[in-house]
Amino acid sequence: MTTMYLPKHFDVEKVSAAFDVIEQRQVGNIVVASGSCFEASFLPWKLLRGAMGTASLRGHVSKANPLVELVKDEVPGIVIFDLVDGYISPNWYPSKQSDQKVVPTWNYLTVHVHGTVSLIDNAQWVEDLVTDLTILNESDQEDPWQVGDAPREFIEKQLKGIVGVEVLIERIEGKAKLSQNRSTPDVQGVIDGLDKEFGQQSLINQIKKFRVS
Repeated sequence: MTTMYLPKHFDVEKVSAAFDVIEQRQVGNIVVASGSCFEASFLPWKLLRGAMGTASLRGHVSKANPLVELVKDEVPGIVIFDLVDGYISPNWYPSKQSDQKVVPTWNYLTVHVHGTVSLIDNAQWVEDLVTDLTILNESDQEDPWQVGDAPREFIEKQLKGIVGVEVLIERIEGKAKLSQNRSTPDVQGVIDGLDKEFGQQSLINQIKKFRVS
């Protein structure tokens, strides 16, 4: 079993916190092996929370996607959700002034979902999923689009061209590399640097969150 490089101070230990990241990001890359190569697809996902072995991710792909051929039989796969990331300059660390023993790095928050991937070639299952994903992603629109807004025959034709993908979640790894190993002044320097040079408020919020959690 392969695992990500995960120092203790960067580990997102709680499954619920990893699930939160998935639901915030909503889209992720699914990767499955194809002989000595790999096939990857960037998909929107619906998370069904639960214990390992019962929780799942649900998505859909075009029937023309090479992934479909690879998943005719159940196969192991990984889905990667990258929530935030950004470059960290050593110039932002106050500790740089004392000994110059600092280097550049990259901060990020990522979740890797490992599980068994299978296809769901069921029209109602796929339509229910498409409806759920539409409701989720249209929720902040002033006048949300609905599947029922389009002609029924058009929707049915579109549904015939896609197939469901389900990942039964067996293991989750979450890594929050967010300057937890730096001193309080250095962390504040990172926050100030990100705010001044890049305006990366989402990354700043996660640094603050994991600093106090």
